[in-house]
Amino acid sequence: MIKLVRALVAATLTVSAPLAATAQSPAQPPPVRSQPQSPAQVDLELVLAVDISLSMDLEEQRLQRDGYVAAFRDPDIQRTIQSGGKGRIAVTYLEWAGPGSQTVVVPWMLVDSPAAAEAFATELERTQISRARMTSISAALEFSGKLLKENAFKGERQVIDVSGDGPNNSGKPVTPIRDALLADGVIINGLPILLHEGATSGLFDLSNLDAYYEQCVIGGQGAFVIPIRAKSEFGTAIRRKLMLEISGIALEPRIVPAQSRRADGIDCLVGEQQWRRYMDGPYRN
Repeated sequence: MIKLVRALVAATLTVSAPLAATAQSPAQPPPVRSQPQSPAQVDLELVLAVDISLSMDLEEQRLQRDGYVAAFRDPDIQRTIQSGGKGRIAVTYLEWAGPGSQTVVVPWMLVDSPAAAEAFATELERTQISRARMTSISAALEFSGKLLKENAFKGERQVIDVSGDGPNNSGKPVTPIRDALLADGVIINGLPILLHEGATSGLFDLSNLDAYYEQCVIGGQGAFVIPIRAKSEFGTAIRRKLMLEISGIALEPRIVPAQSRRADGIDCLVGEQQWRRYMDGPYRN
């Protein structure tokens, strides 16, 4: 089975490695759906935390949503879910933007069969995509941590997967939240979106967003980053990311040990500094 999973996840995108991390909790998540009284044992509790800030255009948001819908309908993903020790995972889908913008699109669902995976995909597919201002990765992580603490499942692993196209620029600094989550044993993976890489840099663009995610966002055992650099990569990257997260298998040649991380000198407050320049500068009419 491991050989099968390794073969399925051996794609072409670059995967980078972790950092230290963790978080806490803010708003009240919605009630958990269709769950037993005592915690259900699962292989994985997975929060899919997806950026819907205005810097993502509608086409990019649709490609991102469709990538998740297609992934849960993929027979290989469904087989990987059932190949775990318990043969089931718990998953929820969260959309986020600024500090007060966290919306649970699909509440916690137990996925233990192709039919359950299809139910998750169908629910996600029929829900309208939201849009909101600002980018608070810290608030998204904090809210995701609360979702993990307050659900009715007990997983062998707890994973938050964060996708976004910019650095944290509002709310609390991201690193203390990340570090708190990591201290609780949560793994944080990243899907940084760099579609404007190489283009003329805008006020809020960060050309090395993948390095920012490596050093400021992700962490935990086997944590990774899969950058998306073209619209055509959304589906492949999301499928591969889910395959890695569900299987729990680290691809040794693709995962860079923490000690070997490149020293890009990333300032984890770069997004806040960008926003301050915008507020103080001549950009606001």
